[in-house]
Amino acid sequence: MKWLKAWGQRLRPLKALQVLRALWLLARHPATPRPARWLALAVLAYAVSPIDLIPDFIPVLGYLDDALLIPLGVMWVVRLVPKPLWQACMRDAERLQQALPKWVWGTAAVLLLWLLTLGLGGWWLLDAAG
Repeated sequence: MKWLKAWGQRLRPLKALQVLRALWLLARHPATPRPARWLALAVLAYAVSPIDLIPDFIPVLGYLDDALLIPLGVMWVVRLVPKPLWQACMRDAERLQQALPKWVWGTAAVLLLWLLTLGLGGWWLLDAAG
């Protein structure tokens, strides 16, 4: 359990909103590689979207997707960009106290994914029943 305590202490200084702001700054930075930019925007869209892939009212799984997908997405973005660039964005995010923009398209993308999944599931059920 020592590793868990050490991991928690490493993460304590990081603030979720600061990381999201840093992702926003990173996505807008001209030196950010294109794959990292798109992934940062996808993570931000999922983080600020009121619609989740697994709704929060589903016990355990509803919050588990947020607790896993967003940190994994952030880790992936951080691996795709040069370390000094990420550190500069984190410093800038700490200085800035502006709110993240509200993205209607992020909500629309998650909603479209839900509808596509439900449509394919319904089609599969109808095909299996007939």
